Amino acid sequence: MNNQEFSWKDFSRVPLVGIIRNLTFDEIAKILPVYHAAGLTTIEITMNTPFAEDIIRYAAEQYKGRLNVGAGTVCSTEDLKMALQAGAQFIVTPILNPEVVRNCVKSKIPVFPGAYTPTEIYQAWELGADMVKVYPATALGPDYIRDVKAPLNKIKLMPTGGISLNNIEIFMKAGADGLGIGGQLFDKQLIKNENWDGLLEHFKQYVKHFNS
Repeated sequence: MNNQEFSWKDFSRVPLVGIIRNLTFDEIAKILPVYHAAGLTTIEITMNTPFAEDIIRYAAEQYKGRLNVGAGTVCSTEDLKMALQAGAQFIVTPILNPEVVRNCVKSKIPVFPGAYTPTEIYQAWELGADMVKVYPATALGPDYIRDVKAPLNKIKLMPTGGISLNNIEIFMKAGADGLGIGGQLFDKQLIKNENWDGLLEHFKQYVKHFNS
């Protein structure tokens, strides 16, 4: 288990969680230095990625103090146990599993559980979620974030799914406290072609939205 704590300071500077799913260990090893060089601070490895535990362990050790490294698609306490043993510094779930959230709160591990309806969002927050992942955000759009934030303004929301350079600003203006971005951020063509300079510039485009 990694004793490195999640850095809220780094996350608040660029409140974006980059979601890595189904990339190889070698690809991720090459992406991580580019990701860090671009100024991005927080990365999530989904537990349904092949060799996820090995990847989390590698990233957490190699980028200790430089990147927040977490585990995503954590659906059960068994997933949680494996993620924490691998060194995950934060936990993200696609669904609301109260037991997973409670265990994270007890262990003082930041947890961003997935929720969809206002009731689920409120329940996640009441259980002790540090931020609630609103998923999938694609169908809901930024107006949904604005509408939920009106009565539940104290709850921190992280819309995830369907967010790109085209709508990132709209979601933030709607009241998002963070963003979860996967496929749009990790451009498959750039990675396939090993165009690391191109990927660096692509990552920087996202960082600009938080530094402007």
